[in-house]
Amino acid sequence: MAAYREFARYYDAINGDPVETSLKILSHIERYRPQADSVLELGCGTGAILAGLGSGLALTGVDLSPEMLEIAIRRCPGADLHLDDMTTITLPTRFDVVLCVFDTLNHVPTFDGWISMFERVSTHLVDDGIFVFDINTIGRFRRLAEMAPWVHDFDGHTLIMNVEFDGVHSEWDIRVFEHREDKNFVLHHEVIVELGVTLPQLRDALARDFDLLEETDTTGAAPTDESDRAYFVYRRRARGSR
Repeated sequence: MAAYREFARYYDAINGDPVETSLKILSHIERYRPQADSVLELGCGTGAILAGLGSGLALTGVDLSPEMLEIAIRRCPGADLHLDDMTTITLPTRFDVVLCVFDTLNHVPTFDGWISMFERVSTHLVDDGIFVFDINTIGRFRRLAEMAPWVHDFDGHTLIMNVEFDGVHSEWDIRVFEHREDKNFVLHHEVIVELGVTLPQLRDALARDFDLLEETDTTGAAPTDESDRAYFVYRRRARGSR
């Protein structure tokens, strides 16, 4: 998987401030797992979320991009970070909290891969541990594909992003024009694919091992397939208590 090989160095500047997301996660932990002392983030990227959780938790992260993980290692020197696939990862520890945010789950390109990832989450959570994640919805993918390419200037560079959606996969064509000191530009080009899944299909897949605690969209309302993004908190059902 070559995703974020070119984009990693610009990811934080373009993705925005993660503080709000980190605070939301901490509020979920305080509400649903106040005794938590360990967190695993699947798809930890540059480590921005882990760094925002503070020093009171034992932090572990997994990511498949060595370029993203290199940044995370510098940002979170106290975290236990692994270069691995979140759909197959096996660690010797169970955690109080598992995270998968910033539509990282959508980056798994098949629904079988989502099922495998949910199994990994179930395996790595303690009984009654919580799983916090978000996804881009099918409605969001469709609306992005209907829009003109997005142009964003940052730090003297320019990002141009175009999204196409075939009803199943969303293809993000990303071009970063890096401005050099000699006043020339260098093009960095990357295509990132995300999978769209309906919310009923997602809920059905989680029902075997998890109980839903909370689900919202960006406005705080109940999410639908037309929401921009859907946020979820699930609890890992105690083993043997189906």
